[in-house]
Amino acid sequence: MDDRTDGRVTVSRRTALGIAATSVVAFGLTACGGSDRTDSGTGVSPDEAVAIAREAYIFGYPLVLMDVTRVMAEATTPINQFRHPASLPTPMQREVVRPSLDILNSTAWLDLRNEPMVLQVPPMDRQRWWLVQLLDAWSNTVHSPGSIRPRAVSAAPPYGYVVTGPGWSGTLPENLTPLAMPTPTVWLIVRIQVDGVADLPAVRAVQQQLTLVPLSVWLAGTGSFTPVTPPAVPPIASPPAAQIEAMAPRVFFDRMCAVMANEPSAPADEPTLSRFATIGIEPGGRVGVLSDAVLAKAVSTAQRQIPVYIDETTIKENGWVYMPSIGHYGTNYLLRAVIAWNGLGAARSEDAIYPTLFAATDAAGSTGRFGLHFAPGMLPPVDAFWSLTLYGPDLYLLPNQAKIYAVGHPAPVVLNSDGSLDIILQYADPGASVPRGNWLPIPETGQFSLTLRMYAPRAEAVQGIWQPPPLLPLR
Repeated sequence: MDDRTDGRVTVSRRTALGIAATSVVAFGLTACGGSDRTDSGTGVSPDEAVAIAREAYIFGYPLVLMDVTRVMAEATTPINQFRHPASLPTPMQREVVRPSLDILNSTAWLDLRNEPMVLQVPPMDRQRWWLVQLLDAWSNTVHSPGSIRPRAVSAAPPYGYVVTGPGWSGTLPENLTPLAMPTPTVWLIVRIQVDGVADLPAVRAVQQQLTLVPLSVWLAGTGSFTPVTPPAVPPIASPPAAQIEAMAPRVFFDRMCAVMANEPSAPADEPTLSRFATIGIEPGGRVGVLSDAVLAKAVSTAQRQIPVYIDETTIKENGWVYMPSIGHYGTNYLLRAVIAWNGLGAARSEDAIYPTLFAATDAAGSTGRFGLHFAPGMLPPVDAFWSLTLYGPDLYLLPNQAKIYAVGHPAPVVLNSDGSLDIILQYADPGASVPRGNWLPIPETGQFSLTLRMYAPRAEAVQGIWQPPPLLPLR
């Protein structure tokens, strides 16, 4: 789960690569509704009430995480306005785990209650990859037009889109493609390929040509507007995920109930919401009278379950793990929660996948040097490009004297004469024995991980027909 935003979301170090069994051992539950009800008045048993509360936390976790992330973003960037990053991440930066060196993410939080917003993506030089991602308040990716599939009424750029909120109706210009959203709050992420530091000026120029204005401004032809400046808010040092982790359970359910009142859930969620209503968890409610200790027990169970969940669609081959169902959740609320937990804002699998592998090295033993061998014709199958990035045990870029953090992009790898590819991973510089673009420095000792980013992956990669090769120790 990766390529979230470029710094507005930070996720604590977690891994969803283990398999664990989780049992419900709590007794009692809070009521989150209009009246002070206890489990004895809900018509369900204490054990069932705890199970329902656990499900409600899993159901509501992405919603609350999105809301906390929005509040943090709006403290520095007005609503309906882009925040453009200007530089690539370095090993010294600690804003987001598993940072990407391949793209810059321009982000904006949209409020569609008053009117739709128009987004225009400009023409770009050569075949630069880009992706527009629109997430609803529940973290579902609803639309994702991009350079591979613009999904626009225009046959050529610039591509114009109009993002509309629930219940909106009206007449639109023929050159705008409507993108209807089910919630009035929308997280907009525009990902743009960047080919290293030297390419940053060109990407910054593209960012400045992105247009985001209210529909009324677009129709008036004024071309720009001045967003409302938010009130001064003291900086919040703690990232969104950590804030939720530190939330008292009572505070979490109160916030969930409040946000649900403004952000409609999907029609398919109705049976689940009816189940939550039996214990009082409903839009616009307030927490009831049960003790904090009881609430903590129910929430603790959910917090143990989310990070270790592996969906049945997860592909696990040759030590690599990835989820092909990212962005397509339906009523799989646990999958939606684990994606939010590990990488809020991850792109749909048809747009990008991120197989990840964990390993460790011991310079004193036999595991100080590794190799990845891609057979002829078995390079990562993509319609855009791919990269392989190495991270240290803290999931950030690993400092090294060579300042090499990834291979494959932007610097190309060097193929063998038969079309195969060997990537060497070791601490020491291998010198002329290994092409510079084929070496990834690893820690002298300790844990590390690899993320293979595949942009516009082909069907055989998404479906698991093509598999990354195993990481093998070398002598």
